[in-house]
Amino acid sequence: MNAPTPETADPVRLREKQAARAPTASPPATSSGPLLVLLTVPLAAVLALGLHLGVSTKEPPTETHSYSVFLGSVLAAAVLAAFIQPFWPRLCRWMGHMCPIIAAAIASLACWELITSGFRWLPLPYFPGPAGVLQSLINDRALLFDSTWHSLTLLLAGYALGVAVALVSGVCIGWFAHARYWGMPLLKVVGPIPATAWIPLAMVLAPSAMFSAVAVIALAVWFPVTMLTASGISNTRASYLDVARTLGAGPAYLIFRVAIPAATPSIFIGLFMGLGAAFLTLIVAETVGVKSGLGWYVSWAQGWAEYGKVYAALVIMAAFFSTIMTLLFKARDRVLVWQKGVIKW
Repeated sequence: MNAPTPETADPVRLREKQAARAPTASPPATSSGPLLVLLTVPLAAVLALGLHLGVSTKEPPTETHSYSVFLGSVLAAAVLAAFIQPFWPRLCRWMGHMCPIIAAAIASLACWELITSGFRWLPLPYFPGPAGVLQSLINDRALLFDSTWHSLTLLLAGYALGVAVALVSGVCIGWFAHARYWGMPLLKVVGPIPATAWIPLAMVLAPSAMFSAVAVIALAVWFPVTMLTASGISNTRASYLDVARTLGAGPAYLIFRVAIPAATPSIFIGLFMGLGAAFLTLIVAETVGVKSGLGWYVSWAQGWAEYGKVYAALVIMAAFFSTIMTLLFKARDRVLVWQKGVIKW
């Protein structure tokens, strides 16, 4: 028979040790937190709808009806989502994350309407209310869709051309010493010049306004993508290259299977910077020479003092550009899946 140890001889110490080893029970989860989060959107929609009905006597009946239907639809969708989210885990997680942001956006619309349509603190027609902007979106939906399509075509053409040229030039400058000797001075001289400064020259040299706009957008994309691609290629770890050479890798393998994958995070940073530059250059290029697109639409509406249409185009731009940026983020996450948990942007 085994002799009792000091711990088994002392029952108090034995219970303390068993309690320390036992897993601690987590406190029961309360639904008050998630419930309050889910109620933020309906409450904000009710507040915005009540405020709109209070100040709608100063607005045209058409604008009032459209905006009331919009707020009512938001309220109905929020209530319906709150009821079905317990049975849809993905929707539940999404609402828990996005409800405060959506509620803040709806509250901002209410403040906007209170300042413009309620107290009339901002002069008309420069600052219309949200109901007027929504009505402009509805009235000009065909023209806005056509302008958005032309902007998308122009943006993708210029961005694709700029990225293709930039990747080739960036890899050459980052890998080959002679290309770096001749290419870096060109980058330092031409790159810092804003792409919009080349618009007058592009309009003279290009056969049409469309080609000049594509060329200017491509130039805006070329500089950041080239610079960061060259930086990523030149900063490839020497140990990676030494191991590949030891295993018999040739120059092509070193470039395409070692250097470019190692430089991919830097390349994506350049792609994001180039996309932002492309957005800016697109709008400026469309206001000069191009007869279609969102930039042209803004310039045209401003000329007729239709500022409701100007704000409607700005809303379309925000949705349009943020969607493209989100798609680029998705592509980055798919390509850089091996860096999941490391990337913080």
